[in-house]
Amino acid sequence: MRKRHQDMDVLISAEALQQRCRELGEQITADFEGEEIHVIAVLKGSFIFLADLVRHIDLDVSIDFLGLSSYGSRRESSGVVRMTSDLAIPIKGRHVVVVEDIIDTGLTMKYLLENMKTRMPASLKICTLLDKPENRQVDVPIDYVGFEVPDAFVVGYGLDDAEFSRHIPYIGVVQTDKNE
Repeated sequence: MRKRHQDMDVLISAEALQQRCRELGEQITADFEGEEIHVIAVLKGSFIFLADLVRHIDLDVSIDFLGLSSYGSRRESSGVVRMTSDLAIPIKGRHVVVVEDIIDTGLTMKYLLENMKTRMPASLKICTLLDKPENRQVDVPIDYVGFEVPDAFVVGYGLDDAEFSRHIPYIGVVQTDKNE
């Protein structure tokens, strides 16, 4: 049996990902010096990034998870965002950093920001591993960006292709057939 994506091109190496996690962790530490922060991972794609990132934040950090979906098993966003699981911990009065794997159209993040603001956090920041500005349909404020990427289908380091390839330790570009 042939492995999925065995011939994909490496876009961002495992080493570059680890270095950027260190840099982002240091920046978040400096920005919230003396504060406790509550980090929310948007599942499933950001779980690996979150794990590496929080190890480089030198503050008191609490963690929660939120499930959102706009892709399903497709390679392009459907444009319809649905919450698949909600937070376990209230965020009212907390300094919140939302950790996302990729911001593409901006529709999912816009939905999430509107939802989070109704919960009255003390502050709300967005940290994304990957930013794909070419596809942006709505502007969303992004406070921390790991890497800007081209309009390509990327997998690895938590990002999937129909639930596969999340385990790959780098970000790879999948060659897609436009007829898919």
